[in-house]
Amino acid sequence: MILAFAVRREIIPRNPMKETSRMKKPPHTPKALTPDQIAAIRLAASEWRMEEGRMGPRSDGQVRDIIEVMLGTATRIGEALAIRQCDVDLDADPPRVNISGTLVVHNKAGVHRQEHPKTHESNRVIGMPPFAVEVIRQRLTLLDPGETEHLLFFSRVGTPLGPYYVRRTFREILRNAGLEGLNITPYSFRRTGATLLANELGIRVAADMLGHTSTSTTKAHYAEPDRTVKSEWPCPR
Repeated sequence: MILAFAVRREIIPRNPMKETSRMKKPPHTPKALTPDQIAAIRLAASEWRMEEGRMGPRSDGQVRDIIEVMLGTATRIGEALAIRQCDVDLDADPPRVNISGTLVVHNKAGVHRQEHPKTHESNRVIGMPPFAVEVIRQRLTLLDPGETEHLLFFSRVGTPLGPYYVRRTFREILRNAGLEGLNITPYSFRRTGATLLANELGIRVAADMLGHTSTSTTKAHYAEPDRTVKSEWPCPR
C-alpha cells in the first residue's frame, strides 16, 4: 500500500510489489502422539513431585488430571481449565461436558473465564470416555455441590488456574518422561483426539469435536493422515 501510494504521488515510477509472488509455505503434516508417548506422559505426570523424601510441597495432581481431560475431550488448554461444575453431566449416556468458555489472561485483570470459547462457533457438547469421566468425578468430590459455577481446576486459593502454570509444569513432565525436544505441547492431545476420531468416525466428526466450522482446518492442522494401505483386495468374479 505504501508503494502504491508512492506511485500515485509520482515518487517512484512503478510498484515493484506487482512483480512478486507469495512464498509457498513448506508442507505441514499434523502429528498425533503415539501410544508409547501417551503412556510415558501419563506415568511421568502421576509421579511428578511425588517422590518420597522430596523437599517442598507435593503435587496436588491437577496437571495430571488436566492431561487426562484434554486427552479425552480434545479441548484447548483454556477450554479445559474453564470447565465448571455446572458444565458437567455425568448422568447422561454417555457422560458429557459442555464447552462454553475459555480462560484468558490479561496483564491488568489477570486470569479470568471468558463466557465463550475461542470463537462463538466453538460452543459444543462433548461425550467423554470413561478415563476422563473418572477424573472429573473425582474433581467434583472436592467441590461444594451448591457452587455450580465453581471451576473444576483451580489454584490453592481458589482462583482460576493459569494456562502458563500448566504449560510450565507440562514441560517438566515431558523432561521427566524423556520426551523433551520432540515438539510435544498440550496441543498434541488435541491433535491426538482429532486423529483418532477422524480415522474411526470421519473428518466431519473430528471437526465437530474440535469446534471447527470447516473440515479443512481439521485436516490441515490437526488430524494426522492414516497412511495405512488397505491390504484386502476385492474378490474377482
